[in-house]
Amino acid sequence: MEEMEDAASMLPYLPLELRSSELSWPPATAEALAAMSRGPEHGGVASGEALAAAVSGMRRASDPSPLARFAPQGYALFFDELMPREDAEKWFGEVIPFLANLLLRLPELLEYHWRHARGYSRSRKGRVEAGLRILDRQQAGIVILSRELVAALLACSFFSLFPVIERGFKHLPMINFDSLFANLYESYDEKPESKMRCITHYFHRISSNIPVGVVSFERKVLPLDSNHLVPYGKVDFWSKSAFPLCHLEVHDSGLMEDHSGEALQVDFANKYIGGGALNWGCVQEEILFMINPELIVSMLFLPALADNEAIEIVGTERFSNYTGYASSFKFSGDYIDKKDTDRMGRHRTRIVAIDALCRPGIKQYELQLLLREINKAFCGFSDDSKYQLYERVFQENCLAGLVDGRVQVSNHVSGDDALQKDPATFPRTEGGAGDKEIPNAEALTQIPDDEDNIGIVTGNWGCGAFGGDPELKSMIQWLAASQALRPFMSYYTFGTEALQNLRQLHFVAGV
Repeated sequence: MEEMEDAASMLPYLPLELRSSELSWPPATAEALAAMSRGPEHGGVASGEALAAAVSGMRRASDPSPLARFAPQGYALFFDELMPREDAEKWFGEVIPFLANLLLRLPELLEYHWRHARGYSRSRKGRVEAGLRILDRQQAGIVILSRELVAALLACSFFSLFPVIERGFKHLPMINFDSLFANLYESYDEKPESKMRCITHYFHRISSNIPVGVVSFERKVLPLDSNHLVPYGKVDFWSKSAFPLCHLEVHDSGLMEDHSGEALQVDFANKYIGGGALNWGCVQEEILFMINPELIVSMLFLPALADNEAIEIVGTERFSNYTGYASSFKFSGDYIDKKDTDRMGRHRTRIVAIDALCRPGIKQYELQLLLREINKAFCGFSDDSKYQLYERVFQENCLAGLVDGRVQVSNHVSGDDALQKDPATFPRTEGGAGDKEIPNAEALTQIPDDEDNIGIVTGNWGCGAFGGDPELKSMIQWLAASQALRPFMSYYTFGTEALQNLRQLHFVAGV
């Protein structure tokens, strides 16, 4: 185990110990988990108060830093007073033993993962490293986790077992749930209660049917070095682009996450992935993380985003319905995700996290900030599997035609024509992960190229609390999606008055 670089990079951030080249729980934690795994009559965890005591004890065994103030009271409040009695009986009788058993298997799951994470291939890069590790800033890379391992890591978050001391030095967001429980008690609000209902609902669901398949987490980096063919674009890269605008669909009502068909959905992200999901935040990103709890695992190993970075996550499943937004957010029951899966067993849910400028005011119209935003969107919308296609099209459309500072476009290739020429596609797999066995080993080691029809689903990115201009941000995203050769951008205006004419612009542009 010591020779495995991925394991070495993660050990300071895991609640496990390395003994004789094997991972294991601290003895006190292992004993507590083993007792809980046998049910409330053996482990004594039959109430929120008892659960809080068990969590506090296990935390002391793995990390000297205390739980958030009022976290024990929050555990007790939620499970003893807010959760319906019938649900609480099932939680302590069935779900807690399941989670304890899953955590007892975490060392085994991680060791298996690291032994088998080096064989993934990608069309342009050949074999790529996909093991769980800290994906540092300015280091493009991908982590591919089984959904069972994702569930075990989320169970660690629920019990607040992850060490916290080293996380700030790596610009990592907090990953434990203790602050969420503390907020619930310290200043009761329906938001943290509804967040916990989403999360406990996820655990209820998987306790009877552990998910199969995998989730991929990719750090995307747009090179700052101008020697790259597809770099962080300067003024000429954008002002002299000859790419046609992609098709634009405008929706004045509806929700992005309910969009029909496969597409890349934009997460209006904080630079710290997940934003306030495990604290007070409750807007677009935080809600997305609550109804798709598997997204929370990204907070474990993905440091804060730089201006030329984005994060793409493929394969999470939605578990919950909700109503409202921000202060009115409320869990509203079960959601059955009917998306099918790709060859790897990933749900065809594609999410890209891009962080907009925060409260830029009038400066958002200045050139450098415009370049920052359009390159941020382009980084998120670009598709690594189409890199060779980008090379060919950029050469033919832009770079090869630069003469005396002007673009002489010859052999013009439109985005649609170029995509039709790209042979790197994979067949779709019908049915969901629930009705099939885990994909075979050969399929699991192939990272599928995106299919030609995967466009962008977005909305008022960086507006609202971040203070962006919706008209400006909609145009920036449309240009970035077109430059990334996406076939369409589906834009949800949420009824914003400033975007009433967006549909007319779409008709004027003829797309």
